[in-house]
Amino acid sequence: MRVIAGSAGGVRLSVPKRGVRPTMDRVKAAIFSSLGDAIIGARVLDLFAGSGALGIEALSRGACSVLFVEEDRESTNVIEKNLAKTKFEARVRQQSVSDFLRYVSGTEKFQIVFADPPYEKTKSGERFTEKLLTSRKLGELLAPGGVFVLEKHPGEALPETNLWHVARQKKYGATEVLFLSATHNPQGVHPPRRAIE
Repeated sequence: MRVIAGSAGGVRLSVPKRGVRPTMDRVKAAIFSSLGDAIIGARVLDLFAGSGALGIEALSRGACSVLFVEEDRESTNVIEKNLAKTKFEARVRQQSVSDFLRYVSGTEKFQIVFADPPYEKTKSGERFTEKLLTSRKLGELLAPGGVFVLEKHPGEALPETNLWHVARQKKYGATEVLFLSATHNPQGVHPPRRAIE
């Protein structure tokens, strides 16, 4: 796995030995192609960060800051190692995403939020996608006009919620990528969905 483009383009990244499903280069390239210049100068939040590949790609392409949130100790060590390899500085928080969303103040806003949660269910039996899309706090962390990029299993249904609308979606084999924006529409009327070109 490597950084695809930007100032650290071509640098190979380490991957934790367990518990991680790295985003394929093809999917990563499509995500950043869709984001385009929105990444330049953006404050980025990388949830379920794993190896840190998405956040580091964002830094390589001009993001001004990234906050990585990852529960696993080995993975946070790998993120630190990859940041050192690419000569970037960023904040790495070893914490579950649930706890992060529960306790974060909400005063800091992010233009781009990435989330690549595990496909399996949480300990309480919910799916991570459902927990994220029903989290009011997550929407509050997104700056006006910001984008939430969510990776999920293609067969997983989206929960009924009026907190988000899907601007784009596209399947890549065993991964589906959704581009979402927060909405405060109480009627839950969403604009039409369209696929990533």
